[in-house]
Amino acid sequence: MRASPKNKGRQREGRTERRNKTVPQNGAAWLWGLCLVAATVLSYQSAWQAGYVWDDDVYVTANKLLTVPDGLRRIWFSLDSPSQYFPLVYTSFRIEYALWGLNPAGYHWVNILLHSANALLVWRLLERLRVPGAWLAAAIFALHPVQVESVAWISERKNVLMGIFFLLALLFWVKFLDGSSKRIGRSYVLALVFYALALLSKTTACTLPAALLLILWLKRSPIGWRRLAQVAPFVALGLAMGLVTIWWERYHQGTQGALFSMGLLERLLVACHALWFYAGKLLWPVELTFSYPRWTISAASLLDYGWLFATVALSAAIYFFRRRTGRSIEVAALFFAATLSPVLGFIMLYTFRFSFVADHYQYLACIGPIALAAACSARLEVLSSAKSWLKATVYGILLLTLGALTWKQAQVYRDPETLWVDTLKKNPNSWMAHSNLGTVLLKLGRVGEAIAHYKKALEIDPNYAAGHNNLGNAFLRIGQLDESLAHLQKALEIDPAYPEAHNNLGNTFVQMGRLEEAIAHYRKAVERDPKYVEAYNNLGAAFLQIGHAEESLAHLRKALEIDPENGEVHNNLGNTFLRLRQLDEAITHYRSALEINPVNVNAQNNMAWLLATCPETRLRNGPKAVELAEQADNLTGNRSPIIAATLAAAYAETGRFSDAIRTAERALQLAIDQSNNALADAIREQIGLYRSGSPSRETGQTSAPAPQ
Repeated sequence: MRASPKNKGRQREGRTERRNKTVPQNGAAWLWGLCLVAATVLSYQSAWQAGYVWDDDVYVTANKLLTVPDGLRRIWFSLDSPSQYFPLVYTSFRIEYALWGLNPAGYHWVNILLHSANALLVWRLLERLRVPGAWLAAAIFALHPVQVESVAWISERKNVLMGIFFLLALLFWVKFLDGSSKRIGRSYVLALVFYALALLSKTTACTLPAALLLILWLKRSPIGWRRLAQVAPFVALGLAMGLVTIWWERYHQGTQGALFSMGLLERLLVACHALWFYAGKLLWPVELTFSYPRWTISAASLLDYGWLFATVALSAAIYFFRRRTGRSIEVAALFFAATLSPVLGFIMLYTFRFSFVADHYQYLACIGPIALAAACSARLEVLSSAKSWLKATVYGILLLTLGALTWKQAQVYRDPETLWVDTLKKNPNSWMAHSNLGTVLLKLGRVGEAIAHYKKALEIDPNYAAGHNNLGNAFLRIGQLDESLAHLQKALEIDPAYPEAHNNLGNTFVQMGRLEEAIAHYRKAVERDPKYVEAYNNLGAAFLQIGHAEESLAHLRKALEIDPENGEVHNNLGNTFLRLRQLDEAITHYRSALEINPVNVNAQNNMAWLLATCPETRLRNGPKAVELAEQADNLTGNRSPIIAATLAAAYAETGRFSDAIRTAERALQLAIDQSNNALADAIREQIGLYRSGSPSRETGQTSAPAPQ
């Protein structure tokens, strides 16, 4: 019996499908999948033990939503998220925090495994769409170095997590289009559910409806009203989430002002330049960096129209040659552009103040060009007719090269200093990198180097308020109070509502002994930011210094209400209750401070002083006081006169008067060296007590060193 023309077409299609499959669909498929995962994991070996960088503190290490009891509720149902509304991302971090705390290795491994899963899903999706070279495309996706930023940077969990749900939604959409009547409804519902989960991971998933239509176009399925109605719920979900994000970016992230007021034509020029930039990095992934130079775009410059003309020319070529090339090039190009569309500049993002482009923006968009390239290579006559070993060699060299580049690029994310040094090597005029490197160096105690980078950032952008704030804070660290004052005042001149600058200016005034002015600026800081715990804490400490213990207590309680796990607030509350003679309360808060941070030197010293000198016998504990004071003394390198005086009092409480005298004499010399005459006089009184065989008492014959 002869086959009908229709059946012959189906037979030819079946033969074509079998010929195009890169990986046999049999028991060996799992081995290819295992190879894909293993290659991905090994290429990211240099990220296995990497640390935290840049805003990983906002997302993980300093994110109270991961630790407070009501954190899960606030993640989903409040405006407390430190960035955009990414509830699934923060939920995943909260689960991980419960499993391995702040060990960065766990977070890195989850990112790597999610990326590996995405590669498997890309393979499966392209196979379902009958795209030649599906496994090769998935391997390039997995090993390409432009993906490093999304995988090795913990905060970009939102990219790899969104990718899982985005790709699952596409897979179930394809199953919905191809499925039997019994499962067609379930596949559609699952596609919609996974899309919602993708949006809850990252809002840029809102481009998925375009991908649904492109799949229909690729499969040559008619796009009538029935299909549009099926896509409509996806569009509605994406639009709703997109509007939420635009509002959040504008009113919570600060994407307002002249910096973000570009006209439509200029945004179009940025978008066209960005498209070619991303395509170029896919084709030739060199000089990848965390922050690229920010282009200067002007509608009045003819040169800036070059990328627009190139985009129009390429689009026209694809359109006019589509009959000869088929729909694959159109689909790949449109998927690339559509998936990138939220980050091309039409919608202004906060990060555009640093650069218009970033590698992680094209995490999923790159699937289009990569799939097209893999399909073309699979159909390339030279390779298709070549011996299998030659094809394997060519593909092997390609994948090994990409894997090696990824391994090298992932090293950049080892720690913050490495990241910013590498960024400045490739983008030396990045004021953001100079500023962030300065902050890293300041934390490491390399104040001189930090100041040099802060100054360089201000040379590049003199109107950068945060730069003046950072420089003022650095000068404060080394006691150059006049320089600190000048830069902090300049920061407030640029941005009068800058809470951090008000807080740091308050710290400078405290060091100058101008407590009333310090209190005024602390008040302004909490007015600008009602959840600014550090400013409330400083305000409480300042009020205690001028003897207003009740006002101190009110502000410290407010700070504790916002952040119950803040050890410095507990320590200052202990000081305030000590001043109010509520000794049990003071001990409770000192203990809380030490439970939160066992090496909190101030809390160790204060607790030791109270346990050694308390007038109430039931509260004194000499051995514990010695233990805490010795720890504090060691942690400060035996260079603090106050802590040495506390240790001397602890020794005296346990009857070790010779040790008490020796340690007090060391404390006296340190106080004299620091020109702290008041403390020196108090220590002389202590030495007299110890020589007479009497311990020190907080309300007795001598005054105590000031609590820290």
